[in-house]
Amino acid sequence: MPEAQARFVAADAPAGPLPQPHADQPLGQFVPVEGSVPTTPHLAPAPAQALTLPPEALEAPEAAEPVAAVPTPREGDPELVQHAEDLDTRAADQEDPQDPQNPQDPQDQEEMSTAPVEDVRQSTGPAAPAYDDAEREAVLKVMRERRDIRNGFRSDPIPHEVLLRVLEAAHTAPSVGHSQPWDFVVIRSAETRGSMHELAMRQRDAYAKSLPKGRAKQFKELKIEAILDTPVNIVVTADPTRGGRHTLGRHTQPQMAPYSAALAVENLWLAARAEGLGVGWVSFFDEREMVRALGLPEHLEVIAYLCVGYVDEFPDEPELMQAGWSKRRPLSWVVHEETYGRRALPGEEPHDLLGETVAQIRPLDAKALGEAWERQKRMTKPAGALGMLEIISAQLSGLSRQCPPPIPEPAAVAIFAGDHGVHAQGVTPWPQEVTAQMVANFLGGGAVCNAFAAQVGAEVCVVDVGVAADLPATPGLLPRKVRAGTSDMTTGSAMTREEAKQAIEVGIETARDLVAAGNKALLTGEMGIANTTASAALISVFTDADPAEVTGRGTGINDETLARKTEVVRRALELHQPDPADPIGVLAAIGGFEHAAIVGLLLGGASLRTPVILDGVSAGAAALVARAIAPEVLAACIAGHRSAEPGHVAALNKLGLRPLVDLDLRLGEGTGALLALPLVQSTARAMHEVATFDSAGVTEK
Repeated sequence: MPEAQARFVAADAPAGPLPQPHADQPLGQFVPVEGSVPTTPHLAPAPAQALTLPPEALEAPEAAEPVAAVPTPREGDPELVQHAEDLDTRAADQEDPQDPQNPQDPQDQEEMSTAPVEDVRQSTGPAAPAYDDAEREAVLKVMRERRDIRNGFRSDPIPHEVLLRVLEAAHTAPSVGHSQPWDFVVIRSAETRGSMHELAMRQRDAYAKSLPKGRAKQFKELKIEAILDTPVNIVVTADPTRGGRHTLGRHTQPQMAPYSAALAVENLWLAARAEGLGVGWVSFFDEREMVRALGLPEHLEVIAYLCVGYVDEFPDEPELMQAGWSKRRPLSWVVHEETYGRRALPGEEPHDLLGETVAQIRPLDAKALGEAWERQKRMTKPAGALGMLEIISAQLSGLSRQCPPPIPEPAAVAIFAGDHGVHAQGVTPWPQEVTAQMVANFLGGGAVCNAFAAQVGAEVCVVDVGVAADLPATPGLLPRKVRAGTSDMTTGSAMTREEAKQAIEVGIETARDLVAAGNKALLTGEMGIANTTASAALISVFTDADPAEVTGRGTGINDETLARKTEVVRRALELHQPDPADPIGVLAAIGGFEHAAIVGLLLGGASLRTPVILDGVSAGAAALVARAIAPEVLAACIAGHRSAEPGHVAALNKLGLRPLVDLDLRLGEGTGALLALPLVQSTARAMHEVATFDSAGVTEK
């Protein structure tokens, strides 16, 4: 297969020309949001990773700046598995030395504060006994096999003694301050269940209308409740007033009442599974509407509406996972040692996120690739008639290791936003605050990327990886700021190596979260005034091209500003003398936070064998960096379009990529990638739905 067919990538355009604002018309602003705004609840804010130094480094008078090295791929399956027998949970009943009821002598307190932890309390006998192997396995089996059930319920009645055991288990749940804030409302009435079903259907329809078209199509096929299918519904409530104002544990965290009630739900669920009962949690309700409809006291909070009944079977995997709505996150993604971001399973050394990701990147699967080419020959069309789309369909097959490949839907565009210190050199007439204003515009749905995403059915995910302004919490915004903008690359490094690596890991985490949420294609997007200057510098380094050949007009600058911008790129390269063999070093010296995050998105998508459609020049620059870190990353990359920026042409040529769209776009925001998305989806669908000569009875030439 020709080299151009074996490699696939794309790029992202510069932040394009923005309409000149009127004096009384701001470019964008954060506004209060009423009602429910669609967002990605699975993406929790990820604080910046803390740097943990070894003790000897803390004792040294000066600690050298940590160096983030390019990781070497490791052999073998990188998936980490934790078995039940690896778990070792201990409890310790220690008196609080600060407890006013247990006053300590000051000297004793000083000794306790400096003594090793293991010396504070000496064990005097054997620990409390654990369950034997059979008992432990029975407990873990219930946990593993518990499912949120919506399909396959039976109408068989639940005996009173069985339901009583389930409720007793729920009532033994732990609670903060032993407050026991829960109540259980058991509903059997067909009339009441019917009214609850109507409320749920109303909210289901409202949610469906809020979804991108790709997600809405998928959601339409899901069964989300079994209110009428089950003989018993149970409403679990929390009473935040129970126990009075001095309830232990609620002084600083009053929300502990619903948290405690959630533990009762968990106990109920596990006990139901042990009894062979399925449980389905229905969350499609307006809580206050439900409280009024059920005649509950107004001060109660509804924690869960549960559908309970016997089932035909318990599925091997969660129903939403079987339907492709989401994927299970590995345990190794969510266990942190001592500090957030220092991931390590018990008994293992902390692992490097970038190194782990690179180790998981593999080339296209040769078997699936061959099957795709053979299928293309047998489809009812002349061989090669679909041109580039045939190459893309083969790539998708090799990437997914199956033919026909999955249709890459739903899809999400990740727009990484960051500011640039080089803006101070006058490389653009647009003020730096436009970056934050356009982020607000994205979140408000008023940008070109929003219109294009709505048309093609993609989700828009906005990530603050380095905006100079403090952005308020807003639905749809992921706060992942590494720093408030880079430094001026003409006077020093744009960022430290550690910051560059941290921004790359923001992109990796974003890819992981979007794929775990069920997205089957990722698209790159970016926003950052002056980011095409950094893009030109990166492309110049990795293509060995003169800055004048790869520096473009970005947002539409005049000749004088273009000349200044080109000279700024030249000065930065002369200052740093970046080495393309050290891609992270290059990125730190002259790149942007959004470039680094896109690098991470590419690496993360490739490690998860998920196609990534690149936008314009900024994504092209990031793809050059990603390829220098892990050459096989190109197996996951598709060039969405060719930008009007000269640097993008140079990047695509160096990468050996052919763009799907060439419309002289230079806006950025993921707009070119969004336009290319239907082409990528169409070629996969053709592999599924177009008949072969044999199946259609069509005579070949």
